[in-house]
Amino acid sequence: MATGQTSAVMALRDPDIRLMLRVRDDDPAAFAELVDRFQHRLVAVMHHLVGSPEEAEDLAQEVFLRVYRTRKKYTPRAKFSTWVFTIANNLALNALRDRKRRPALPLEVRDSGPLGTRPADGGESRDEPPAHHLQQQELAAVIRRALDGLNERQRVAIVLNKFEDMNYADIADVMGLSAKAVKSLLSRARGKLREALQGYVYMDAEPPPAAEDG
Repeated sequence: MATGQTSAVMALRDPDIRLMLRVRDDDPAAFAELVDRFQHRLVAVMHHLVGSPEEAEDLAQEVFLRVYRTRKKYTPRAKFSTWVFTIANNLALNALRDRKRRPALPLEVRDSGPLGTRPADGGESRDEPPAHHLQQQELAAVIRRALDGLNERQRVAIVLNKFEDMNYADIADVMGLSAKAVKSLLSRARGKLREALQGYVYMDAEPPPAAEDG
């Protein structure tokens, strides 16, 4: 099938591709809509990967800059979300590797971290008691440390799977791996997270039944 035909078929299946094709044709409203659709998702994923809300915002903006700069060369070969998160993955990994080359600074853990409030959620409810808010902060800190205990590739795989609901094939496309390799990464990552989060949350399983009195 010719490239033009392939693009047309993929655009019929993916509304985000149709939007990106309008961006390619210099439709400013289309780019604004694309940013609106993906900004919160990108910031959330970047935050899970790099740990800093400020750096996550900066990296998400860099993703959009790259999308816009390369718009004229855009040819859909995969789902748009796969393409844009491939860019995000590369930027996040570069940021993490740059950080390793710099003196380490303690990460500030906030309640908008993993399992905390996403930017679109509007923050905590005014009705929540202070104790509940502290519990959420504690849990966010525990999960942040658990994610930091994974290696880079495990962290990317688990974040895309858990927070973007990506399947093995899509994660494989984003990371440039085979689906089998992604399955192995996720298996090891889940094992580490279960161990780190034991007593806090349950991964992929119901909590065990309470022991009967007697």
